[in-house]
Amino acid sequence: MKPQSPPLPFLLLLFIIFPNNITTSLTLPPTPSPTTSPSSSSSSSSSSTLDPTQVRALQSLNIPTSKDPCSQPSYHNATLCDTSTPFRHVISLTLSNCPSDVVLSFTALKSLSTLHSLSLLHCPLTSTTLRLPQELISSLRSFTSLNSLRHVTGAWLSQLQNLTDLTLSNARVKATGPYVILAHMTKLRSLTISNANLTGSLPGHLHSKLTHIDFSNNHLKGNIPTSITILDTLQSLNLSSNSLSGEIPASTGDLISLQFLSLASNSFSGPIPDSISAIPGLVHLDLSSNQLNGSLPKFISQMKNLNHLNLANNNLHGVLPFNQSFIKKLEVFKVDGNSNLCYNHSVLSSKLKLGISPCDKYGMPVSTPSKDSSASDDGSDDDYSDDDEGDGKVKKEHHHGPNKFVLAVAITLSSLVFLIVLMILCSKCCR
Repeated sequence: MKPQSPPLPFLLLLFIIFPNNITTSLTLPPTPSPTTSPSSSSSSSSSSTLDPTQVRALQSLNIPTSKDPCSQPSYHNATLCDTSTPFRHVISLTLSNCPSDVVLSFTALKSLSTLHSLSLLHCPLTSTTLRLPQELISSLRSFTSLNSLRHVTGAWLSQLQNLTDLTLSNARVKATGPYVILAHMTKLRSLTISNANLTGSLPGHLHSKLTHIDFSNNHLKGNIPTSITILDTLQSLNLSSNSLSGEIPASTGDLISLQFLSLASNSFSGPIPDSISAIPGLVHLDLSSNQLNGSLPKFISQMKNLNHLNLANNNLHGVLPFNQSFIKKLEVFKVDGNSNLCYNHSVLSSKLKLGISPCDKYGMPVSTPSKDSSASDDGSDDDYSDDDEGDGKVKKEHHHGPNKFVLAVAITLSSLVFLIVLMILCSKCCR
């Protein structure tokens, strides 16, 4: 039996009360629920879920959009999107190994003003700097330029005040110093400006949320300010390859969260501060190629987490205070280039090839190793001091014995000659 349709007056009454619902139910086919995944509906186009203006912006950057760029990023580029409706928006964009004709136009960047993260990896841009729309400046939380931007001004970087992560490497930064860039970046946690021709001195004020600082390979001068040594959340500090000078502050030991410390290739002088032993989790310590002097602190061997220790090319002196078990547990250990530093042969074998001489009995480097030092390659663990003393006795007996005998003979002959001459003179006087 064919079901009867509702009376026409009844349908008109429903249409007047619920016009939208009735129209939809009469004209549209069923649609997937909002919780249905895109892959469960073959009829829906994945690219249509992305904001059309952002699709065009991605196309201008040579990013394929035939497939959903958020769920299937290409080999050179990566995008992440949010889950907003009716259109999703790009919140993270990484461009790597870009073609030579890529251009980040102001129009494209304005369409992508929802970005929280922008990374340029080996993307040399045709323009010297980027023009960023204010909406994108406010939205960005992370900015990375690796071998991409050629010239950057401190003023351009300083506008990115909402960043928590800034990485800039292999660019030329024109600024009077880091403070010009960082003065208003109160939210920064990770900071890298390396190989960027940065001049000036380290900033006298840094915000306390920083966990990572890398100013390596620049032209910074002056001392390490207390603004750095009071950062108790700092985990990594790399100031290598600059022109920094003065002594390493004793307050360096206050960096209780530090795991990585590199002050290599500067002009630091003075002793290695004992306070470094107060850093419990330090894994990497590189103080090489400076002018550090004094004896090498024994406390370093008590740092249980240390696996990288480079003290090469300084002016350290005295006896190396480490035993063989400590040195062997390290992945990297370098002390060469310290001409007045030596090792005790009874503690360390020359098989370790430390690049320094063994010590004599006075704790001074042996300039020319004796025959016993070559014998130590066979595993001999005799004390080098005792060997030196024994060799001295042998040389003394061998060298001074003949001299005494010759001297005695000479004295005897001289006496005989003197007596003969005296007797001759006496006989002449008696006549």
